[in-house]
Amino acid sequence: MRQKLSDLEIQRALGGLAGWARRGDALSKTFIFERFADGIAFVDRVAKAADEMDHHPDIDIRYTKITMTLSTHDAGGITSSDLKLAERIESVTT
Repeated sequence: MRQKLSDLEIQRALGGLAGWARRGDALSKTFIFERFADGIAFVDRVAKAADEMDHHPDIDIRYTKITMTLSTHDAGGITSSDLKLAERIESVTT
């Protein structure tokens, strides 16, 4: 089982993740695209990366706004897996 990170560890990591914010026991970021299809293509890239990592985000699709929420449910909060997935999501945004 993965270990929850401390508040300090999370704050430090967020310094290197532009646009990501802590929302309770999760990390969250909203991405905005020009077209609906661009957002869906982004979700597809995230899905492939998440499957490779065996760690999956909650995804909310609202037309051209895609919100990713990351939390390790079995650990009850934010773990290093969430930070790694956030970094990977950033790498597939374009």
